[in-house]
Amino acid sequence: MSKTKVLFVCLGNICRSPSAEAVFKELVNQKGEAKEFEIDSAGTHAYHEGEQADRRMQTHALKRGYDLTSISRPFDPFSDWDNFDYIIAMDESNMSNLKAMARNESDLKKLFKMTNFASRFKYDHVPDPYYGGSEGFELVLDILEDAGEGFYNYIKKQHK
Repeated sequence: MSKTKVLFVCLGNICRSPSAEAVFKELVNQKGEAKEFEIDSAGTHAYHEGEQADRRMQTHALKRGYDLTSISRPFDPFSDWDNFDYIIAMDESNMSNLKAMARNESDLKKLFKMTNFASRFKYDHVPDPYYGGSEGFELVLDILEDAGEGFYNYIKKQHK
């Protein structure tokens, strides 16, 4: 059986998408399904290419047991559409950027917004915590934990 491949995408790939990657990796690990998934993250812009996740995001994530180990990279429209089954955007701006990079309808069918899978938190996007304080980083993790569980359940329903 082939792995389910998931790519989380935000703007610079140093706060939200690496956190989504870490949260989702931990979720599938806890369910004993880590080997069934390939999980990565990217940014729609290369502002921080080659950098680790934002230190503040790393600190808040570690408090919850998430280790943000990914290195920032830009979304690659020449390979990422082909390599991933699901491409999950953190907000409408990134959705628009990804839609503009889509080559066809098949690409667009892989594209989802993270908050569409949330059940406890009623946000229409995962807010960018970069210019805010501690509460912003905590909110990102709250939303990602909620939406990550919903996304996992969605995948399971699709693959029955």
